[in-house]
Amino acid sequence: MGRTSDADQRLMDAAMALMWEGSYGSVTIDQICQRADVKKGSFYYFFKSKAELAVAALEDLWKKEWKPRLDACFSSSVDPLDRLKNYFANIHAGQVELKAKYGRALGCPVFTVGSEVSTQEVDVNATVRDILERKQRYYQSAIRDAVAQGAIEPCDPVQESLALFGLIEGLISQARIMNDPDVLRKLPEMALSVLRVKPKGNSPVPEATVHA
Repeated sequence: MGRTSDADQRLMDAAMALMWEGSYGSVTIDQICQRADVKKGSFYYFFKSKAELAVAALEDLWKKEWKPRLDACFSSSVDPLDRLKNYFANIHAGQVELKAKYGRALGCPVFTVGSEVSTQEVDVNATVRDILERKQRYYQSAIRDAVAQGAIEPCDPVQESLALFGLIEGLISQARIMNDPDVLRKLPEMALSVLRVKPKGNSPVPEATVHA
């Protein structure tokens, strides 16, 4: 076994990977321990159950990966419309990258877990909902700024972000089901249509990829 000091991190990493690559229900504690190279007794030192580990793994994903990437992509120093365009463009690229690495279009890890456990694991579902609401607030901020700038038609940023969220997560889930990242190829133009964006020059595509 590796260093005891990082056993909890390895358990979170293993759990998140297995839930994303497979499913929450099919993953066992034994499989998580094997993937993490951690003894089962050590698992119960850190976590009381698989559900508690899943909550910790989801929060860890948010803190270490999602939030930094979203902070960079939706930085207030970037033009609000470009924040959105760059984000849309990177979703397709991210799923192409995932399929090349894992052999499958894996979709969104948080949405995938949430869809499965919504009626089963109260704490896990609550964490998923909270994380997805945090992500929507980035949409809301960019939409609000774009409206103020006159780049998109006047709207309710909360309702518009909900419509945008439904489009994005629906297409990402379809890409996972069909195992085809190309489902997302036209997402940028579809999203801009939902937002009723006024015609403007092309925006640059950022170097970093955000896995939605």
